[in-house]
Amino acid sequence: MPDYRFTVVVEQDEDGLYVASVPILQGCYTQGETYEETMENIKDAIKLHIEARRALGEPIPVEVAIDEVHVGA
Repeated sequence: MPDYRFTVVVEQDEDGLYVASVPILQGCYTQGETYEETMENIKDAIKLHIEARRALGEPIPVEVAIDEVHVGA
């Protein structure tokens, strides 16, 4: 498998679980009790997502740009 780089968004829910998602890979998300566990889980989820896309003949999306936007209140 070629090397891929994806942006991963990690949030902590009200129960203290970490939830990770990959915005460019719709439906690719996971959770864990620790940040480290969650990051390992999202790597597995990404691999499975890529395998499924390949099996369906779908392209693997490539991120064009990543940036942050700061909005003042």
